[in-house]
Amino acid sequence: MMQKSHNLIEQMSLPPELASLASRALARAEERWPAIETVAFSNQLRVLKALQETRLGEEDFQDSSGYGYNDRGREKLEQAFAAAFQAESALVRTQMVSGTHALATALFALLRPGDTLLFLTGKPYDTLQAVTGDRGKEEGTLKEWGITSHFLPLTAEGLPDFGALGAGLKPKLAYIQRSAGYSLERSSLTISKLKEIIRQVKSIFPKAWVLVDNCYGEFTETEEPPAAGADLAVGSLIKNPGGGLAPSGGYAAGREELIHKMAARLTAPGLYGNLGATTAKRNLFQGLFMAPVLVENALKNAVFAAALFEEMGYQARPRVDDPRGDIVQVIVLKDREKVLRFCQAIQSASPVEPHLTLEPAALPGYLDPVIMAAGTFYQGASGELSADAPMREPYAVFLQGGLTLPHALWGTCRAAQAVWESS
Repeated sequence: MMQKSHNLIEQMSLPPELASLASRALARAEERWPAIETVAFSNQLRVLKALQETRLGEEDFQDSSGYGYNDRGREKLEQAFAAAFQAESALVRTQMVSGTHALATALFALLRPGDTLLFLTGKPYDTLQAVTGDRGKEEGTLKEWGITSHFLPLTAEGLPDFGALGAGLKPKLAYIQRSAGYSLERSSLTISKLKEIIRQVKSIFPKAWVLVDNCYGEFTETEEPPAAGADLAVGSLIKNPGGGLAPSGGYAAGREELIHKMAARLTAPGLYGNLGATTAKRNLFQGLFMAPVLVENALKNAVFAAALFEEMGYQARPRVDDPRGDIVQVIVLKDREKVLRFCQAIQSASPVEPHLTLEPAALPGYLDPVIMAAGTFYQGASGELSADAPMREPYAVFLQGGLTLPHALWGTCRAAQAVWESS
């Protein structure tokens, strides 16, 4: 295995000392890869079975138009997603423009004026904070509709502090963000942790629904949030479940009752999920089929990146041997210039627009200027190799994705070299 690692690193053309660190890092990472492969194998079989059960045929790939009535391919796609995500029902639509849109659709579908939304994992990702209305002067927020958001603090271990629940709190919906997002206060949540959190919240609030923001977490383990007791799991198709082939869209999988409510919000009452012309269905089906392997590649590279930057003296979260609940690898560089160099190197190592020079910029929904490296075939597709970072202390960069493992390893080494040469 050491010789194999050495041969791979030789092809990276790294400075000698960095090449030695990379060789050691790859050897460490390869010790973790068999476990990742086992998960991918299990997930691939589940997705294959889910697709086979729909009796998928060439005719199901045809585009629909107008209202999209009687789109059998769309119906089979949602049937396959429901089975793959171990849920009763699913809503899979290109009309949902992002993960945030899918999540906002779910929140407005399930909550009514006067209801309370309990965030179990602290404040959510930047873009969803705009949806709640707890920052800025955004239009059409939950707060504007009389829906109250309550943010549960975290324990020292980064888990929900149920002891801090206020008396009289009666949430209609409990929200769990599986990935840590830009927060460094906690780690992503594994299925075993999700099960325990859901068990606790259901024991305290038996009538509350539990929604899991599943972005970046899909297929990282052999079970999905509905199998852990979640009533609804929501995410983006241009992350893990699109397999690098979905051009856009979002999904929800969970209880049939809640999917029906969400469909009413996405279209209109009385129309529900019966409408929604869908194109690129071949990409959506094939993307779901490819998703377990994309996640496998992303996880293998994430483990390698953790090992490499630890060898270089930087803090990696999660560490090489830590359990993983998503595909995101955080590297704390503690230097603005190093973050810029890291992201520029990922962009320069990309198959699309490698010639661009990146600059941090204000983006809709984000608290701070953000730099985003995404030389991707689909705009902003973080299931492909990408990196981004908010321009704030402690200057951590967030690396994720990978259509192919060789490209992901190559890009990570180029980023490491850029950081190395800036020291």
